[in-house]
Amino acid sequence: MTEPHHPPDDPREWLNRARSNLRLAAQHEPGIYREELCFNAHQAAEKAIKGVFISLRADFPYTHDLRELLDLLGRRLDVPEHVRQAQELTPFASRLRYPGHGKAATEEQYRQALAIADAVIGWAAQVIAKEGQ
Repeated sequence: MTEPHHPPDDPREWLNRARSNLRLAAQHEPGIYREELCFNAHQAAEKAIKGVFISLRADFPYTHDLRELLDLLGRRLDVPEHVRQAQELTPFASRLRYPGHGKAATEEQYRQALAIADAVIGWAAQVIAKEGQ
């Protein structure tokens, strides 16, 4: 079942998109590179974090650097350490998703990327609910 679409300024839409990316990341099937799956895990975390910015009615830069986003968000609210681990996913949004720019993602990196993205989405959903969205 497809989630209903919300306006782009609604943090629920960003969470829906984050969850969609996480579902794509979980599609560990033959022929799909783990780097692509980790990229979707990164996208899930990024969209969830940006959903928090929207719920706070705060601007955010259009960047894929999760450290930058989390540092900026940390000026507005407490960001738990397990959420800050998302910064480890940034290389999957830049150099590692292209051939020849790093080593192939390991199964352990893939599993960790899924766990991190899932934790970020869970945290973001709580923050957004608390903000009344």
